[in-house]
Amino acid sequence: MSRKPRAFSVAQKDTANQKPAPAAKAQARRKPRAVDMPAKAGAKGIRITTLPEEAVDPVYAELAKASAETPEIRDLQKLEPEPASPAGKRSGFSWGKLAFSALSLLAGLALSMWLDGLVRDLFAHNTWLGYAALGLTALFVLAVVAIALREIRALWRLRTIDGLRQEAETARNGNNLKLARQVSREVSSLLADRPETARGRASLATHDGEVMDGRDIIGLIERDLLVPMDKTARAMIMGSAKRVSVVTAVSPRALIDVGFVLFENARLIRRIGEHYGGKPGFLGSARLVRQVIFHLGATGAIAVGDGLVQQLIGHGLAAKLSARLGEGVVNGLLTARIGLAAMDICRPVAFGETKRPKLSEFMSEIVKLQGSDASGKADD
Repeated sequence: MSRKPRAFSVAQKDTANQKPAPAAKAQARRKPRAVDMPAKAGAKGIRITTLPEEAVDPVYAELAKASAETPEIRDLQKLEPEPASPAGKRSGFSWGKLAFSALSLLAGLALSMWLDGLVRDLFAHNTWLGYAALGLTALFVLAVVAIALREIRALWRLRTIDGLRQEAETARNGNNLKLARQVSREVSSLLADRPETARGRASLATHDGEVMDGRDIIGLIERDLLVPMDKTARAMIMGSAKRVSVVTAVSPRALIDVGFVLFENARLIRRIGEHYGGKPGFLGSARLVRQVIFHLGATGAIAVGDGLVQQLIGHGLAAKLSARLGEGVVNGLLTARIGLAAMDICRPVAFGETKRPKLSEFMSEIVKLQGSDASGKADD
């Protein structure tokens, strides 16, 4: 005989005799909060350790190493120019500077003695001639002082641009909001006399208190202020490269080629410096030329020759070009490369979010120009 189903009440465990957990062991759950690890590590004695090499995925490490050591990657790294790096600290003493300073002082003393003797002789010969010579000497000294002050101001302006570029890079890498706003104000003041930057300066002033990220402010400086100026600088470089290419192709003398290339490159560097607010004088232009030469030497971009033509243009097109046209293409590309280096040096903010012009963009235009010249000569 089967039993009928019944309900049973399960007796609970007797918790009367159990002792409550000590209060010391009960831990309250902490609320989530942000902790600055570098700042707190030293205060609380927290040890921060890095992962051992065994913790890195070996497959990923092998793939990264293999992709970085391919010949194509190495060739591209050699051809692509490096951005202009800030000049390091140099020792103040230099034998060359000492010799130049001593020679300049001797030349100044000799000129002063000669002017003094000339004025005395003219006073002894005729009083009016002496006063005229004295007045002309005063005008000469005044002009020399004005030129010296202008050169000093130009050099100081170039140093200011170098400092702005370093501060902008620091603000971008460290996401420093205060420093980025300071760079924005200084760059706007530097380019205040350029009409093409009026809209960009107004936009920066509008967003000055709204953007709360230093990296974004540097990006706004590039987008609103420097992009229009980069387009004009690119047009300058293209014009100089085309002129050098054409003159080299049609010039009958090698001496004329060398002279025109040197003149056009120095003129291009000076124009780009003035375009970005540098306003270099004679000494400032010489300083820019020296920086560009050092930059090109560091990136290994001065090597020219038939091999460069074959690599950049291609065997088929290079075979159709004559020797003079090939030299024109090479000199035009070298001028374009010098212009790009001048942009790196004279730009108050280094290229970041904005795409830097490539040498291939100029190469197509120069080759097209030389190709049209070659076809015109063939038709004749």
